[in-house]
Amino acid sequence: MALQMISEADASKPVTVPQGDVIVVEDIWRTYDMGSEQQVNALQGINLKIRHNEYVAIMGPSGSGKSTLMNIIGCLDTPSRGTYRLNGHLVSDLNDDELARIRNREIGFVFQTFNLLARASALHNVELPLIYNGTPAAERIERATAALRAVNLEGRMNHKPNELSGGQRQRVAIARALINRPSIILADEPTGNLDSKTGDEIMALFDELHARGNTIIVVTHEPDIAEFAHRIVHIRDGVIASDVASSRVRRSGE
Repeated sequence: MALQMISEADASKPVTVPQGDVIVVEDIWRTYDMGSEQQVNALQGINLKIRHNEYVAIMGPSGSGKSTLMNIIGCLDTPSRGTYRLNGHLVSDLNDDELARIRNREIGFVFQTFNLLARASALHNVELPLIYNGTPAAERIERATAALRAVNLEGRMNHKPNELSGGQRQRVAIARALINRPSIILADEPTGNLDSKTGDEIMALFDELHARGNTIIVVTHEPDIAEFAHRIVHIRDGVIASDVASSRVRRSGE
């Protein structure tokens, strides 16, 4: 499944990414107050750096803290203590409008449950981030059409989610993630609701996005999905248990 470029104008234009570390997490803790003076530390002193155009899998069992870390990296949650820098900016210094802009423009999100509007067409679902930032209607339609074409769904753009297969719904979600041309793609269990063949097709899309210059971060509990990445960060009980090259990288000698 070949990933086409988002538009003719972008065909010769690589994804614009900053040099060096795009994500720097230092001594991050996330503590939840459970009441009755009980606290749970979902993350405990996490240190992590991700460079531009890295392909990283964050892996761990349920309850390990991987989703909590994903939420912090995606600016959906804030740490209880520690620092997080995104593209050189200290995230704790950003206001709500600035955080919303980052979530809308700099990070493309892909979720296990697709998060599509049930009554909206594939085209309208992909348009949504552009509606939020005030893009004119004609440009929205042009860019959403191009994004659906990029994931080989141009012929299904007027179909609603219940008229699409699971793999097609996830491709709509990926097209939506691409619509603002973010440099970072953050995917939470992107194959969790898919059969293995369709899951492999979706992961092949991430391979091609990585080849275009995107930084890819995939959160998963599945070892075979993690092996699509070049680097695997294992989290257990809120701490990083290991941070290693994947077997595909070791086999290639990279």
